[in-house]
Amino acid sequence: MTIDAKDFGKVAVLMGGWAAERDVSLVSGKAVLDGLCRKGVDAHGIDAGKDVLQVLQNGNYDRVFNVLHGRGGEDGVIQGALEILGLPYTGSGVMGSAIAMDKYRTKLLLQSLGLPTPGFALIQSEQDLEAAAELGFPLMVKPALEGSSIGMSRADDIKQLRAAWNKAAEYDSHVMAERWITGAEYTAAILGDEALPLIKLETDHDFYDYDAKYVADDTRYLIPCGLDQEAESRLQSLALGAFNAVAASGWGRVDILVDVEEQPWVIEVNTVPGMTGHSLVPMAAKAVGIDFDELVWRILAQTLEAN
Repeated sequence: MTIDAKDFGKVAVLMGGWAAERDVSLVSGKAVLDGLCRKGVDAHGIDAGKDVLQVLQNGNYDRVFNVLHGRGGEDGVIQGALEILGLPYTGSGVMGSAIAMDKYRTKLLLQSLGLPTPGFALIQSEQDLEAAAELGFPLMVKPALEGSSIGMSRADDIKQLRAAWNKAAEYDSHVMAERWITGAEYTAAILGDEALPLIKLETDHDFYDYDAKYVADDTRYLIPCGLDQEAESRLQSLALGAFNAVAASGWGRVDILVDVEEQPWVIEVNTVPGMTGHSLVPMAAKAVGIDFDELVWRILAQTLEAN
């Protein structure tokens, strides 16, 4: 089917929002908006506030490109509201968004399906620290319901674990400790039902944190990733399996660590990944000849196929 820009009608690009990832979302949203406009789409940026549904209704929009990162935009909330309004939208539906946003429940699901993910424990009180420590140090400690590495830190002993828990708890009462994996980090961008070429991430930081993602200029993105074709295909299949396991759809990203014994571990699934100048999905798409404007066009086109 040949798609013309007018087939999309009036498109709202939702960005900003009220989550901790607001600033990143504004940058992502501006990039998406510019890309769609260059393709001739009648696209309009909306800095989503709590009145966003009224704005959408009053604006007579035909569909939504959702670039809201984090709570409210990536967790099923806006998706459910858009379902009620009858507005097609990009990315995962209500269930996939809600599951993937919750790192703890994502890992419970991955574990139940036999997909490899590092050992983990939920920390909701002081009493839970001992159970988390039994996983063995070092540990990665993170808010269960935040993205972009916000509130994450490494703990090498019980004292650091307590401090890391307190830091993460500033963002979310549900905090997760996860067994630290020493090895290489890869990410698989998902577009439709295909995993794009893997990107290997290298940073001089302890881990791929917020600064390494969005600020630092010395983070290294290796594509080709350096694996042989068979090994890369295995990781791509694992990424697709994890993506489908949480009922994600449309587009997204799956992060995987491979330890020194070459055992892969799924870390998390992202359903509204960043679309900034440092972002990974556009980087992977470019490697297969899909430029940024074509990428956002293809993502938006999925809303026509869903109808």
